[in-house]
Amino acid sequence: MSFTYRGLKAKNDRYLVTDKDVDSQIERLQQQNPRIAIITDRPTQLGDEVVLDYAGYCDGVQFPGGTAENQTLVLGSGSFIPGFEEQLLDKVCEEKVIVKVTFPTQYHAEELAGKDAEFHCTIHQIRVKTAYELDDTFAKEIGGCDTFEEFRTKLTESMQAYTDERGEMDLQDRLLRQAAETMEFEPTEEQIQAELDEQMQNMEAQLAQQGLNLEMYCQFMQTTKEALREENRGNAVASVKVQAAIEEIVSIENLEATEAEMGEAMAVIARQNRMTVEQLKPYVDAAFTAAVKRSVLTSKVMKLIRDAAEIE
Repeated sequence: MSFTYRGLKAKNDRYLVTDKDVDSQIERLQQQNPRIAIITDRPTQLGDEVVLDYAGYCDGVQFPGGTAENQTLVLGSGSFIPGFEEQLLDKVCEEKVIVKVTFPTQYHAEELAGKDAEFHCTIHQIRVKTAYELDDTFAKEIGGCDTFEEFRTKLTESMQAYTDERGEMDLQDRLLRQAAETMEFEPTEEQIQAELDEQMQNMEAQLAQQGLNLEMYCQFMQTTKEALREENRGNAVASVKVQAAIEEIVSIENLEATEAEMGEAMAVIARQNRMTVEQLKPYVDAAFTAAVKRSVLTSKVMKLIRDAAEIE
């Protein structure tokens, strides 16, 4: 199998972070990190955030899933059953409130759909969120800097470093795919289907993190599992070719994943999952180790191709 992976040509268009980019990020941080004031001198109002306990009853019997302690709720957000939040207005801390509602007829819990219910609530805290002024206080409390000017400078540097890192990863990925395209190799149908299986499994895992499944996604997108597989076929073919290219370069260049490199990779995975290496060890089996080894070797291959490329 012959192909070209040295002396490849690619263009590296470095994106320079603009003042507008930095302004947008500061605005996001301002929105994501509001100041929280505890209210003690007035009853609840629309827009207040309350911390409450509640217990739900139907026909005098407490029902499963209808109880919570120290639940946070923004009044007027529409997060709860229609009519619930309105009945918590003009109430004071530690006041006991009985909220009477009717579950929607299309409620997800069929045993409650259309039923009348009472929620026995106690409000423990009333809070108001306000935006920080973009000043030195914001810089200290949110950015850990003494002045807003220092915070902005460090944020700009951080954003540029992140952008450069993403750009470099994209460049290396393009070079690897370029090398794979020069191979005299065509994946078998079995290889393509195996890659499609893996891609679909990854997609299902990502959807599960959002509380969805593949059936729900297909329904929302008005498509089918079969159509999704067909849409991803081109990506699957490219992925199989890339993996074949990596394996061939590893063989040609006699690349190895050293014990130190494997240990470093394990440490990175542990940090990403907020674990120590010791805490990670129970999850390390043969398949896990093989995956880490592939990752280390892939990084070596990509660096080799990058170092040997002609970059404009």
